[in-house]
Amino acid sequence: MEYTQAEILQTVRMTEMEHLDVRTVTLGLSLRDCVRSTVGETAEAVREKIETTAARLVPVVDEIGEELGLRIANKRISITPASLVFDRAREASELMPLARAIDEAAGRVRVDFIGGYSALVHKGATRGESAFMDSIPEALATTERLCSSVNLATTRAGINMDAVRRAGELIKEMAGLTRDRGGLACAKFVCFANAVEDNPFMAGAFHGVGEAEAVINVGVSGPGVVNHAVRHAPADTPLDEMAELIKKLSFKLARAGELVGREAARRMGLRFGIIDLSLAPTPTPGDSVGEILEALGFERAGAPGTTAALALLTDAVKKGGAMASSAVGGMSGAFIPVSEDAAMIEAAQAGALTLEKLEAMTSVCSVGLDMVAVPGDTSAETIAAVIADEMAIGVMNNKTTAVRIIPAPGMKVGDVVEFGGLLGSAPVMPVNQFSPGVFIRRGGRIPAPIHSLRN
Repeated sequence: MEYTQAEILQTVRMTEMEHLDVRTVTLGLSLRDCVRSTVGETAEAVREKIETTAARLVPVVDEIGEELGLRIANKRISITPASLVFDRAREASELMPLARAIDEAAGRVRVDFIGGYSALVHKGATRGESAFMDSIPEALATTERLCSSVNLATTRAGINMDAVRRAGELIKEMAGLTRDRGGLACAKFVCFANAVEDNPFMAGAFHGVGEAEAVINVGVSGPGVVNHAVRHAPADTPLDEMAELIKKLSFKLARAGELVGREAARRMGLRFGIIDLSLAPTPTPGDSVGEILEALGFERAGAPGTTAALALLTDAVKKGGAMASSAVGGMSGAFIPVSEDAAMIEAAQAGALTLEKLEAMTSVCSVGLDMVAVPGDTSAETIAAVIADEMAIGVMNNKTTAVRIIPAPGMKVGDVVEFGGLLGSAPVMPVNQFSPGVFIRRGGRIPAPIHSLRN
């Protein structure tokens, strides 16, 4: 694919004036050939493969960014779900050498995060996977860069409610183990329905079993670019014309990201995977999906009509990306993480954005309830029920949904939990106080919907 000088200059202009960055260049890496008879041997093989394959990732990406004058915010790795790499453990403690080896290898190659300490349990769990899930709280609490996810539901399989219940308990454990850091481990853990295999964004990235040996995936984030354009459009511009404007910008963003990804893959001698064109906000003023929604005509994000506006935004982003590249993948839409979006934080603090409104918005956005802080005394069963609601939205709508929720230890509604950096700060939001306990304790599986029968 050839890129014109005009395209490159336009990318530089967006970088300098409109907060465009390439949010992440993520190396997807298969570890299936690292399986050994003991966890110690497996951990050593994993460490060696990560360090060998990813040794040049950070310098190569930094070099490309300097040459193009483009901000490339993060360099990351996603791996084969670790529960598949070693499935023989019977106790959670057995898996700590593997978790530490993955994290230490990530530190040695200087990436920001490594994702894939993950399990796929949407229909059931093996004994090894059950032990693996039990290991997640300690693994995330005692490592720096490691991220984890569990896939709890798919449209074809339904919802594994036993695993949903356990996920609620694990999140409470994580919060307790990282009490002194605001429950930070919870910010590195995602529950999925219909998880995708090529997602480059953390904390939910993993390298799916259908992927090649090693690929370069890119996540482009352009909410600042879209926000700038929407705010400068005439106030009486019809919504179909606004959608067209966003679509054209998304086309340009996708081209910029693919340029970086293909060049990184070429220099590292790897395959280029996908470009994920998800509008992923940061705490930086202007770099906000919430501000885009407000610029479309709302006093605050979360006001009536916000879900419709988010649907317009997500659809336009997907159409623009599909026009620009034949390698669009991942989520490619709009993320709405509360703690990482200044306008979302303000809307939550003002009472305009509630947990229930966020849940409605997740039916049309890229992912789900993301970086939502709730009171520290929220029960594991209530957290599991929140997760179950999101899983149902994903299953019934045949889309990816996710939950990254933080029961902030010792905090109550109105408090703010500080994570710093890209994770930002999260206002503690109220949760419905009526108990879902009996429903959650039933366990079992919610069957797949009738529209899953498509063969």
